[in-house]
Amino acid sequence: MQIDLVPGKLYYSIGEVAKAFDVNASLIRFWDKEFEILKPKKNAKGNRMFTPDDVKNLQLIYHLVKERGFTLEGAKTHLKEGKKKSLDTFEIIAKLETIKQQLIQIKQQL
Repeated sequence: MQIDLVPGKLYYSIGEVAKAFDVNASLIRFWDKEFEILKPKKNAKGNRMFTPDDVKNLQLIYHLVKERGFTLEGAKTHLKEGKKKSLDTFEIIAKLETIKQQLIQIKQQL
């Protein structure tokens, strides 16, 4: 799952994040409580505001739980043991997916 972040945008609302991942906001709130890696800011009303780093971490959690079928505990353990390696690998895969889409578009234009 590749989420396009808006350059220069500092915060994303929980609604924007939920829509980008095509999940309910309640799942994002649940993951926020379950995973220490997520640290969204809260505005005066108490609404969660996610930074681009939070969104990247959510992408990693989504990948582990929804795409690879990890349990929550398994995902937590995986993140604690190898966060840097997992994030690097995930970012490489995401970049390759973007390149693949661009190549498909170029091929269609030929």
